Amino acid sequence: MLNKRRKVLLVGDGAVGSSFAFSLLQNCGIDELVVVDVKKEHAEGDVLDLEDVTPMMMPASLRTGDYSDAADADIVVITAGVPRKRGETRLDLVNKNTKILESIVTPIVNSGFDGCFVVSANPVDILTSLTQHISGFPKNRVIGTGTSLDSARLQVGLAKALDVSTSDVDAYILGEHGDSSFAAYNEATVGGKPLLNLPNVDRDQLAAIEDDVKKKGGQIIRQKGATFYGVAVSLMKICRSILLDENLVMPISAPLSGQYGLKDVYLGTPAVINAGGIRQVIEVPLSDEELAKMKNSAKKMNEILLAAE
Repeated sequence: MLNKRRKVLLVGDGAVGSSFAFSLLQNCGIDELVVVDVKKEHAEGDVLDLEDVTPMMMPASLRTGDYSDAADADIVVITAGVPRKRGETRLDLVNKNTKILESIVTPIVNSGFDGCFVVSANPVDILTSLTQHISGFPKNRVIGTGTSLDSARLQVGLAKALDVSTSDVDAYILGEHGDSSFAAYNEATVGGKPLLNLPNVDRDQLAAIEDDVKKKGGQIIRQKGATFYGVAVSLMKICRSILLDENLVMPISAPLSGQYGLKDVYLGTPAVINAGGIRQVIEVPLSDEELAKMKNSAKKMNEILLAAE
């Protein structure tokens, strides 16, 4: 893949898709980006705007297109879907976005596409699983952004509370990208030291930080209408690791095949990403309480999947 023309097809040119495209052009050295959106005039305008970045960053060919353009793409990124409204949970979106997903994935597969799907539309764990089912692709080549954004929010919260750099914090949110997610504090570290052993940390403080992480997306939506910068960079990092074969470890929506005692469900957990997609799903050591939360997340996802089928 490193010696061939790098091509990405983006489906969905809303706030997340456009922010992702901007980050992609700055960081990934792609050769071609094709943008597909039902609002074609908007997409054409965005392409005109984005191409002005290329002389100052990295040269790339940009254009609008359709699903047939996926035939020779390395990655198809799906951000298209109905956004979460004020007061809605991510799971409320499943019926709306499942129909949209079917109309996207089927023609892309029919084009002859043989790369990796990367999904960001919500509810992301459900829609990643459905993308795999609809496409029939191997599970390692269908990836969701999962809890990457939640984990970034946790790192921000811990860094602020402990007055350290976010780069010193190694901590994950696991499970559903949504209400049943949880902070895996048992294995979290700050500056290489176990978080739970730090003298200036207590359980009430950690519970408050975890609660703030869950509420942050809703707060942003209330105040500015949508969240997009964080997840856009998460999408970029996933795509860069595929395009450059980086073997990057990050928390994503990954297919479990026995990890945490769970199978046949996509949930947020760290995984190794490279040119082939998901090389390895990493099982984080959890306390009994955390493991119960992970299994609860899986139960909720399976209930929704059964209802959607």
